[in-house]
Amino acid sequence: MKKLVTVSIAAAALFGMMSTAQADVATYRQACMACHATGAAGAPKVGDKAAWAPRIKQGMATLLKHAMNGKGAMPPKGGRADLSEAQIKSTIEYMVGQSK
Repeated sequence: MKKLVTVSIAAAALFGMMSTAQADVATYRQACMACHATGAAGAPKVGDKAAWAPRIKQGMATLLKHAMNGKGAMPPKGGRADLSEAQIKSTIEYMVGQSK
């Protein structure tokens, strides 16, 4: 009988089970995609250069502050209190990279 093992995204990346880039995509899919893929509640869609440009111009510190504390309809950490600041920052960098 096989055992089901649950591994957090952070642990999987830490132990080499997935790359940091894969962890960023996984975190995006689990915590950010519902709004940032659809534009729900005014969230800028990933890949929409025009929507992201003014946000990117504000700098990573501001983007991280908004993600950590919440902004508008977005709750702090996108509703994922279990995510670390490093995970949030890395996932923002992924979204920004897809939106330049």
